[in-house]
This record gives sequence, C-alpha cells and structure tokens, in this order.
Amino acid sequence: MSNLTRFEPFRPFRSLVDIEAPWNLEDLFYVPRMPMFRPMAEPKMTTDLTQDDNAFYLKVEVPGVKKEDIHIAIDGNDVSISVETKKEVEEKKGETVLCSERYYGRWNRSFSLGYAIDDVRAQAKYTDGVLTLTLPKKGGAAVKEIAVH
Repeated sequence: MSNLTRFEPFRPFRSLVDIEAPWNLEDLFYVPRMPMFRPMAEPKMTTDLTQDDNAFYLKVEVPGVKKEDIHIAIDGNDVSISVETKKEVEEKKGETVLCSERYYGRWNRSFSLGYAIDDVRAQAKYTDGVLTLTLPKKGGAAVKEIAVH
C-alpha cells in the first residue's frame, strides 16, 4: 500500500516562514484589494421619478454644476439628461495640494417612460443643486387592455 499525502506547493518555503524574518510568506503573494490608480469617481445623479395622470415629475441631484452645463433631450417617451463638469485649474505659488477629490467629465442618465412626452409644455428648473423636470404626458389614445378568451 502506498501512503497518500496532500500536495503542498509551498512546502519547501515552510522553513522560511518559521524563521523570524521581517517579512512573511503571505506577503510575497499579497494582492491589494484596491487598485493603485483609482478611476475618477462618478458623481451620483440620484433621481426621484413620480407620475400622476397628467405628467411625470423627475428630480435629479446634480450639485456643483452650472445650469449652462445641463442638457436635456426629449424624444417621444425617451428623456436624456447629460451633465458636464469642469475642473478649474487653480495654482497658487508656494502652496502644495495635499488632497483633491473633485471630478470632471460628462455623465448621462436616460429614462424610457410609459407615455410620449409633450416636449412643448415640458419645464425644467435648477435650484440648489436639484434639477426638477415636469414632463407632461401627450394626449392621445389611452392604453387599451384586451381580454384573453
């Protein structure tokens, strides 16, 4: 009969682990959980969407954006919001930047709603970092349900 032993690929290095050393065997194969170069954080465009019989109401948080940099497009029942933020370069002589968490770029949100939107009567307001859209539903044929026999 033969004795079965479990294969241990790092068995030759076990003696190194037992020696008191300033490093550990696990440190040789350490993989950091966070990447060294993080991508720029995308701002959250948190949204509330409600409706009644006449219109959809959309509230989108876009703090720190100028209203000239907000673009809204309506195509039938599709609504797209794009926001562009720009990071201004500010240099002061003798000052060192220790941390900068501001972001810049272009972000989009799109919604496909259940009714066509009357783009002529649609309204948009931007106050205190909140974009509020009133999107009236286009009048037309009501949804007709068909009974299954």
